Amino acid sequence: MAAYFSLILVIATLVTGLIWAYDAVFLAPKRRQVLASTVARGGGEISEEIKQQILSESALVETAHSVFPVLAFVLVLRSFIYEPFQIPSGSMMPTLLVGDFILVEKFSYGLRDPVWRSKLVETGEPERGDVAVFKFPGDIKVDYIKRIVGLPGDKVIYRNKHLWIQPKCEADAGCPALQMVSRVEINRGEFMQDGVPLLKYKELLGDVTHSILINPTLVEKTQLFYLQGNLPVGEWIVPEGQYFVLGDNRDNSRDGRFWGFVPEANLVGKAVAIWISFEFDRKPTDTLPTWVPSGVRFNRIGAIH
Repeated sequence: MAAYFSLILVIATLVTGLIWAYDAVFLAPKRRQVLASTVARGGGEISEEIKQQILSESALVETAHSVFPVLAFVLVLRSFIYEPFQIPSGSMMPTLLVGDFILVEKFSYGLRDPVWRSKLVETGEPERGDVAVFKFPGDIKVDYIKRIVGLPGDKVIYRNKHLWIQPKCEADAGCPALQMVSRVEINRGEFMQDGVPLLKYKELLGDVTHSILINPTLVEKTQLFYLQGNLPVGEWIVPEGQYFVLGDNRDNSRDGRFWGFVPEANLVGKAVAIWISFEFDRKPTDTLPTWVPSGVRFNRIGAIH
């Protein structure tokens, strides 16, 4: 249902708008003409009740008048300004947790029409370190959220759980050196996975400092890595017009390492803020269903880094 919401919203806005416009152009003038002729036949006198009956709209038109402004506002807000998303998995921990509800800035990477997603206006491009929502290349009906690591032309290497980046070679500046992305261990055990304490690092990616998680007991699934041409396993060169993304929970994220690159056309927007965050700690044996929040994490509300 979520995949078709934009289309449904556009159709509903268009239908109610057309009903409203048809009434304003054709039906409302006819009602006023009927009123004028009725007043003339009555010698200039007519009761307020009869006047309201003549001018009253049909139930369909009245509904369209009430609903259209609301639908139009939601359509503009959701398509071009901000759209809410819910975090469904732990692939972006510790930056984003299950139960976080985020706002995605739709105009960060260009204004697009809500149906065919053609770019209408250039407003900006992704930067290294952005947390971005995009249509999964393998199924555009599914939205993914990851961190942008590689820009067009970059060489990216992920080996032994370390990230290396060589920015795109510029004709007038030569080729920058391949450099390991710096990180500093913060703690271990703040987050757990199957009883294993995870290592939490602060990583500097471009101008963005953020946290990542590493599971020291898991071996890299290099046999599942996406192979690009004749490059060695774990090495990629980002094609023009595409981006390479990783999850912050590095050993629990199905990201660009496994399926390749995100085309620019698939970008939805930049995740900028958590507007509410719920805890879901209920057990199946509890009275309330497990989908009912057990608490609110007010300390998580704010900007996303």
